[in-house]
Amino acid sequence: MSAVELVPEQIHGIAPIAQGTAGDSASPEAIRKLSHQLASPKLNVKTQRKALEKLKASLMAIRAGDFELGARRALDALKMDETNGLAWHVLAICQEKSGRLGQALQAYEAALKLLPNETDVAHDLGRLAQQMGYLEIAEKLLLKYLAVEPGHIEATNNLACVQRDQKRYGDAVETLRALIAVEPESPVLWNTLGTVLSDQGEMGTALTFFEEALRHDPNFAKARYNRANARQPLGDALGALEDLDAAMPGAENPYERAMMNMARAMLLMTLGRIPEGFEAYEVRLDPHLPESMRVAVDAPRWDPKTEDIRGKRLLIVGEQGIADEMVFGTVIGDAIKAVGPEGKVFVAVEPRLIGLFQRAHPEAVFGGHKAVKLEGRITRYVPFAEELEGGVDAWVPMASLLAIYRPTVESFPNRRGYLVADPAKVAHWKAELEKLGPGLKVGLHWKSLVLTGSRARYFSSFERWKPVLTTPGAVMVNLQCGDVAEDLAAAEAAGVKIWTPPIDLKDDLEDVAALSAALDLVVGPGIAGTNLAAAVGGTAWMITAPDDWHYLATDKYPFYPHLEFFRRDTFDDWEGVIARVRTALDEAVANPASLAA
Repeated sequence: MSAVELVPEQIHGIAPIAQGTAGDSASPEAIRKLSHQLASPKLNVKTQRKALEKLKASLMAIRAGDFELGARRALDALKMDETNGLAWHVLAICQEKSGRLGQALQAYEAALKLLPNETDVAHDLGRLAQQMGYLEIAEKLLLKYLAVEPGHIEATNNLACVQRDQKRYGDAVETLRALIAVEPESPVLWNTLGTVLSDQGEMGTALTFFEEALRHDPNFAKARYNRANARQPLGDALGALEDLDAAMPGAENPYERAMMNMARAMLLMTLGRIPEGFEAYEVRLDPHLPESMRVAVDAPRWDPKTEDIRGKRLLIVGEQGIADEMVFGTVIGDAIKAVGPEGKVFVAVEPRLIGLFQRAHPEAVFGGHKAVKLEGRITRYVPFAEELEGGVDAWVPMASLLAIYRPTVESFPNRRGYLVADPAKVAHWKAELEKLGPGLKVGLHWKSLVLTGSRARYFSSFERWKPVLTTPGAVMVNLQCGDVAEDLAAAEAAGVKIWTPPIDLKDDLEDVAALSAALDLVVGPGIAGTNLAAAVGGTAWMITAPDDWHYLATDKYPFYPHLEFFRRDTFDDWEGVIARVRTALDEAVANPASLAA
């Protein structure tokens, strides 16, 4: 659990992650236990009286919800005795509740080292490690706690959450089932069982378990939140919004509140309530979200409600993943118009996309951004902006421009792509494709490089693509990055030939973009590759999920109006959607001119 590590590519989840983790390090019961430890003679009150008083004051501050004061008092105690394990535990709780997860992690580790037999520390640290994505460490800590406290509901529940997040769904179900047999009225266990099913896309079954949790505790906010996440992809977005609004007052901590607000923002966008949904989407920058981004720029953030940007030097900072930058980047041209000829726009994007954006907007200056993970939090730097003569007057996150320039569905431009692939590379790849012989040249994506947790339900196994791969008159071209040797070997063994271009499909995005524009068609789920094909104006067919918010309550994809989509009615509707793609592909082979329409 290093304090600093590079972030190779930040992927923003398509839907909010379902919650199931239980426990609160600052709950009344937890603080009572700590108070009891303060009264223990093990602390040698005579020699540590001042430290003891500071810790008592810290616990009083925690009870009052003042975690900043609590942290200061715990630090005062540690200045008197840095080997006081209880003080480290109290400090860790205050740091965690204040959203300083990296510092909390270090404090918990110090407490556990000094108090190796205090299982509560192991439990708290395990829960935090899980929240920060250190799943193997979290599992070891939770197992350590359960060895002393077998049958503990919160720890057993959290162990199942760790197993779920590792995609060990069978283990998670067995962990929960064993304790549900003993504790059948525990809403926490039923709720987490629902999250295990929802992660796999089984929303109907998951809904049943969330409702069982609410039957035992109608005020259980987590279960209501999770029921909302199940209802929306089942076609009940309004019911989901009602559930979220009802769950919000019961959020146990700032992290839960931020997650619920994130889900609500996406629901508002799903319902087409813009710009309200775009404005609510500012929650993605809430520091209480583990994946939120902090921008290190020496300039104020632009507030369009109070400041006219005309004539100013504006820095737009790309955020989240590559696909998001292409979706949100559709508004860069509007910002360029807003600053006018006397102003200047600078844009920080994923370095692999710089050329594509620069050709699209030669009047702006594009450069790369860099992200690091510092104490568990993502910080985005803009090195090229630091070297600009004259600096910048203000900066703004790229997605925040949607609320300004896309207040209605009608404000989305009706155009075929907006990025510009390298013309010379497009010509090169058209010549290379001709060498493959006759037939419709079809580029194929089928999965994401990130398949952790609930993201797995958005992608199909390669085997399900067989009807598409075997379309007569179609020549398949592999555009899928990552290690796909096993999939391609299986296809070849089945008599299906898939041509892989001699480029790095992950990093050579200039060539991938040009190849996507040169192909007759690109097909795949809603990942970076299909977004890239659509963004450069290529003919793209996207298989979308039942909870995809990008429709904005329309019958099209406003960000890419020319995009043809194949929407799954349910997460497990892969057989049906693949059959529809095959039918459409047969029609395209029979009438290739239809693809250019």
